Amino acid sequence: MNMCFIPVDSKSLSLPSAPYICINKLPCTPINFVNGDLNLLQLKRTHLLQDLIIAFQGYGQAHRFIRRHNLWKWIIVPGIVYMLLFCISMYFFGKSASSVIEYLSIKTGLHKWMESMPGRIATFFVTVGAMILWLILMLFYFSLFKYLWFIVGSPIFAYLSEKTEAIIEEKEYPFSFKQLMKDILRGIRIALRNSLWQTVYIVSLLLLSLIPVIGWVTPVFTILIECYYYGFSMLDYSCERHNLTSAESINFIGSRKGLAIGNGLLFYLMHLIPIAGWILAPAYAVIAATLSMYPMRRGDV
Repeated sequence: MNMCFIPVDSKSLSLPSAPYICINKLPCTPINFVNGDLNLLQLKRTHLLQDLIIAFQGYGQAHRFIRRHNLWKWIIVPGIVYMLLFCISMYFFGKSASSVIEYLSIKTGLHKWMESMPGRIATFFVTVGAMILWLILMLFYFSLFKYLWFIVGSPIFAYLSEKTEAIIEEKEYPFSFKQLMKDILRGIRIALRNSLWQTVYIVSLLLLSLIPVIGWVTPVFTILIECYYYGFSMLDYSCERHNLTSAESINFIGSRKGLAIGNGLLFYLMHLIPIAGWILAPAYAVIAATLSMYPMRRGDV
């Protein structure tokens, strides 16, 4: 079996002495040495690919884990609440985004300019631009809804992550109201911090989307940013439970962006499945994140 050893910061993974992490069942990419120094660019690419694979596999493991341990009662009810809030929010968000675009087209004189243009090329570019702007606005609105759900649902997410690890280790974590409040407050702080940074990036992409042709690629970057910050919040529950401070959690997840992006990407893809995907997506994401992080703490990944 091919085995790839990647040097890591053992302290950030709560390991007593583990200067290397052993990655099994994943393709090994040879690391080049230049003047005795590790090729950091190639190392980052290797980490990103491997972490994406781990994150994707986490969802399959989460499905089997939920079925084997019959966790549906902790998933269905919160999932239905999430689905109802999601449907109501998306309806009003869609109307709001359309109103914003119409308001901008009138105030900037773009509507009259389009009517005066004889050709269809200019109309095509403006129409595509409006569609992209609408999509980015919808993603921005959804990110606001997402952080509100993080704050409201943080006790459930923290409990699911803790219960997942308790089942793996075959032990029970005693209930602590103090710890629960600590988890909630940390979840709120992380959500506010991430929402601030994400808003800065999304507003920048909104401005970029107004540029014809160049702005057409902005939805891709917007989705990747959305995925990263969603996965970040899911992974942080495991980091917090193992006594990583917020700063340490930010540094660790920032160094393993593939885990966050992969977790968030499959969360969004589950929304393409009506009803069932909307109900299951939040719980699957937090359990998948916990299962992805657990081997790292043990040094198996």
